[in-house]
Amino acid sequence: MIYMDNAATTKMYPEALKAMLPYLEEGYGNASSIYSLGRDSKKALEDSRATVADCLGADPNEIFFTSGGSEADNWAIRGTAYANSKKGKHIITSNIEHHAVLHTCEALAKEGFEISYIPVDSEGKIKLDELKAAIRDDTILITVMFANNEIGTIEPIAEIAKIANEHGIPFHTDAVQAVSQIPINVKNMGIDMLSLSAHKFHGPKGVGALYIRKGMRPQSIILGGAQESAKRAGTENIAGIVGAATALKVACQDIEGKSKKISALRDHLIQGIEKNIDYCRLNGHRTDRLPGNCNFSFEFIEGESLLLMLDMKGIAASSGSACTSGSLDPSHVLLAIGLKHEIAHGSLRLSLSDFNTEEEVDKVIEELVPIVARLREMSPLYERR
Repeated sequence: MIYMDNAATTKMYPEALKAMLPYLEEGYGNASSIYSLGRDSKKALEDSRATVADCLGADPNEIFFTSGGSEADNWAIRGTAYANSKKGKHIITSNIEHHAVLHTCEALAKEGFEISYIPVDSEGKIKLDELKAAIRDDTILITVMFANNEIGTIEPIAEIAKIANEHGIPFHTDAVQAVSQIPINVKNMGIDMLSLSAHKFHGPKGVGALYIRKGMRPQSIILGGAQESAKRAGTENIAGIVGAATALKVACQDIEGKSKKISALRDHLIQGIEKNIDYCRLNGHRTDRLPGNCNFSFEFIEGESLLLMLDMKGIAASSGSACTSGSLDPSHVLLAIGLKHEIAHGSLRLSLSDFNTEEEVDKVIEELVPIVARLREMSPLYERR
């Protein structure tokens, strides 16, 4: 299998798995217990917190572990909305956010909050002038993703944070796709809250974190015990947290070197596709994009058929069409950047990691070209063109 769906999930680093095993076997103590087994778990928990903080340029007491990126997004958005509802009920976001953000905002709208969805340009960049114009006296949160999970476009986060800070508005970013792929320093960038998820950077599934800048007080949404400084109840997943911290530490070692290597593979893949396949469109910003993201739309074919035929050749990828959403509607991201429905349906996302090789990239290009040609042979629209 040639695995090129790293934006969906990643293969675990061996170091992360090795670090987890002791806490799945002998080190199973509850971190809230005072006996030695519990104290060992507590130390592992706090060491992991410090590791994650160090990778983000944060303080350890600003890192709170969650079950993943979706929970972190929900906590940041819902928690801030509820905590500031007396000040106002207006929230600003973009129209290409992950559903963990969009659906949370939609739910809040049903509770009386007002949501402004800022459009993006044809490359997926948020329109800063429209964001500024949308700010009101009752705006209580701006939430914009760091980089898009489908088309890979990196947003101008530092600029957005500066706009939010100048108006005294909390700023949250869903950085699930960006963490470990590009350097992030939350303090230098002016970020108030940031979500991450371990399985996107070669850690285990079911564990993530929310960075909350000191002074920010989003309301808790999971109630119970006093874990995570009484902000997020529930016995901590020590093995998962240790695995997440270890994976992030490995991922962030020589992050610029890894980024350069993966970007070279990505560019080789893009060039190979554009050279050998006509009527294709690279989606997202050509340069301001995640190192491992390659998203194309191919006219006259369906993404679902493309994925199935790639799978038959041992290549794992993804699409923004119906097969990935359970809906007949194409990706909201591709529609937001101006693609027509029929073109958006023919999308393919290939996402790489540092486990991929140039030989795999060449193989994907070799297999993709005849697959697209074969699917187009069955299209009357292509024949007429």
